[in-house]
Amino acid sequence: MSQTKAIEYDVADMSLADEGCLRVQWAERFMPVLRQIRERFAEERPLEGLRVAACLHVTTETANLMLTLQAGGADTVLCASNPLSTQDPVAAYLVTKGIGVFAVKGENDDRYYEHIRAALEYRPQITMDDGADLVGSLHMLALQRYDDLAPVLRSWSTKLSEAERVEVVEGVLGSTEETTTGIIRLRAMAADGILRFPVIAVNDSYTKHLFDNRYGTGQSTLDGILRATNMLLAGATVVVSGYGWCGRGVATRARGAGANVIVTEVDALRALEATMDGFRVMPMHEAAPLGDLFITLTGDIRVIREADFLAMKDGAIVANSGHFDVEIDIPALERVSDSGPLQLRPLVEEYVVNGKRVVLLARGRLINLASAEGHPASVMDMSFANQALAAEYLRRMGSTLTADVHRIPAELDQEIARLKLASMSIEIDTLTEEQERYLSSWDQGT
Repeated sequence: MSQTKAIEYDVADMSLADEGCLRVQWAERFMPVLRQIRERFAEERPLEGLRVAACLHVTTETANLMLTLQAGGADTVLCASNPLSTQDPVAAYLVTKGIGVFAVKGENDDRYYEHIRAALEYRPQITMDDGADLVGSLHMLALQRYDDLAPVLRSWSTKLSEAERVEVVEGVLGSTEETTTGIIRLRAMAADGILRFPVIAVNDSYTKHLFDNRYGTGQSTLDGILRATNMLLAGATVVVSGYGWCGRGVATRARGAGANVIVTEVDALRALEATMDGFRVMPMHEAAPLGDLFITLTGDIRVIREADFLAMKDGAIVANSGHFDVEIDIPALERVSDSGPLQLRPLVEEYVVNGKRVVLLARGRLINLASAEGHPASVMDMSFANQALAAEYLRRMGSTLTADVHRIPAELDQEIARLKLASMSIEIDTLTEEQERYLSSWDQGT
């Protein structure tokens, strides 16, 4: 690990910092809500002296969040939440701003978990997660489930004294979680009674999942696929696995580009909604022989399995836009392959299965961040406004919250929407006193 200006860090190349500065400034132009929050934070300093450790995708948008937290008085460190999502120039630039960054694009598993160790060793009071790896590792440490930790973390944890281990675990006031996958993991922890502190489900905020998941994922997923392959979507059959907000966004954007879209689902209500939205709905085993492009967005494991690979047509392309690289059963693909992988383009690998070519993108990791730049800044503006306000809320109210997964207060959600509308020069109506009385009454009819 290197050190400069007393800031520890591990990034690819500090000479990229100037490029990162320009990229972060470009993104900031499209983040007016976060800008307004940063200006207020700089005046009020609501996070003064607070240690914040974030495990997020290291992108230009995340950089603007980290600078906002810093403006609010927080001491911050940042590690990557995905080995392929880091933008190395951005990581280098943040170091020059006094933020400890531990992230390198393409890092292996050992380095990934070494970076999580660095974030935990910082003794954070608030953590921010995208996928719950930081909180999950912290709880494994708290429960002394050392065998379940990654080898790097296991080795570190065995060297901690009991007092040091307690300091790492007990010092956390609360956490925030950015993504659906992380919320699933955290709710499971809460149900098992092992969650040690309150978590704000940023993903469940309306100004996050209605926009980030639908419009951000919808656009950036196809952006990543097109940058990786340069394929034509018009006329192609695209199979979208999962019809949550992310799946809705991808399916809609693919149809808008002229694709014939098939949706696969396990939830009857979502399958019905997809049908009513005009998409074909069928099980994966029926879709497998039909698809030209397969995109998984479920948050679950082995969505595309061995039998599906065997049934695919020659030239089928498979990509994932869920958080973890488990939705596509890559070991099964390798097991049934006659040959491969053959790297055709960056992060584009071809396998031959029963004489037919199956193309895997980004090793099954998040295609929108591995092969593109992630969500547009204008939609991450709202998502990261939620993160900033959630940190402020935890600082103020965390001690009154139970160790559970909580929604961000509705008034904060509304405030973010109001700020976004104002930045777009859009005004809306307000209720009159008569209308408010009518809506709050039960005895007024026609």
